[in-house]
Amino acid sequence: MTLRASRRGLVPPFIAMDVLRAATERAAAGADILHLEVGQPGTPAPRAVREAAQRALDQAPIGYTDALGITPLREAIAAHYRRQYGVAVDPAEAIVTTGSSAAFLLAFLAAFEAGDRVALAVPGYPAYRNILAALGIEPVLIAVGENTHYQPTPELLAEAGRLDGLIVASPANPTGTMIDADDLARLAQYCHDNGIRLVSDEIYHGITYEAAATTARACGGEVIVVNSFSKYYSMTGWRLGWMLAPPDLLRSIECLAQNFYISPPALSQLAAVAAFDCRAELDRHVVRYRANRDRLIAALRAAGLSRFAPADGAFYLYADISEVTRDSEEFCRRLLAETGVAITPGRDFDQARGGGWVRLSFAGRSEEVAEAARRLEAWLPRAG
Repeated sequence: MTLRASRRGLVPPFIAMDVLRAATERAAAGADILHLEVGQPGTPAPRAVREAAQRALDQAPIGYTDALGITPLREAIAAHYRRQYGVAVDPAEAIVTTGSSAAFLLAFLAAFEAGDRVALAVPGYPAYRNILAALGIEPVLIAVGENTHYQPTPELLAEAGRLDGLIVASPANPTGTMIDADDLARLAQYCHDNGIRLVSDEIYHGITYEAAATTARACGGEVIVVNSFSKYYSMTGWRLGWMLAPPDLLRSIECLAQNFYISPPALSQLAAVAAFDCRAELDRHVVRYRANRDRLIAALRAAGLSRFAPADGAFYLYADISEVTRDSEEFCRRLLAETGVAITPGRDFDQARGGGWVRLSFAGRSEEVAEAARRLEAWLPRAG
């Protein structure tokens, strides 16, 4: 008898991770690889975080914690919202998770039923739609572009039919675009008026270049906010995130977390309490990201590319390559093979239109981004 596999697992891959694997294999074989495919800072966790981790290793038992996180970290998260945004948050509503990925899984399971319809912008982070699909929730793709600053609007939502949820990201991946305070308030009000659960991905908060980001928590306590220590705090491998959840979902999320993974990593939690006091160190990284962004844009323009999504924040450049090719996957394979520069095809973020786009991460070390920019500028004129 042939055993069957679940159809829930038949979701598309996260292509950026496939590119990372291919690039890593080439590096292991001796190739000179420059990684612009994944959104991973090229810097370690802040010094105070590393020192706190060492103290915890020396002095504290590293065991299970409360499923929703240790109290000092939940209190630090709540204090961060008071200090950074002027928004009061009850520490009981601050939930520590195993990366933001676990936060999305917990939020989607707690807030939505199988068969519900949840809207999200495309281009957008592929894991949203893939997690939703695996859970039997219908992703409703809202095509966005320059006319809406690559972000959803109430008008676009009104055209999408019945909705049970909406996921927004500001700054967004892959475009780096942001939703200003007034537009975010309009979206939140539309969701409130129409019984739509709003989920706000804020994992790139802190990495902004023109204006500070607004938290959707300022729009009301019914919003689910997801954030992470991975991006601004430069702690990707520590696998630690958080969410702010409304009171009606807290017990559901707690029970799911208990059963899924018992608790977030204890060592990461003990260390992360110190992260909120490291802004001066972390803001220096943001200055470097801006310089990396500008260097990449200059190189691509010199090579003949001229259209990019406005990178207001995050550390990605979403570039239009449609005058060169509409097969972004083959473009990225050739680029890696011929130059050693790894980037992500736009089809990862927009299956319909992404063949003419690519995403480049400029989160790495400045010298690596500068060398990648040099190779791209030299290679692109002969890529067509």
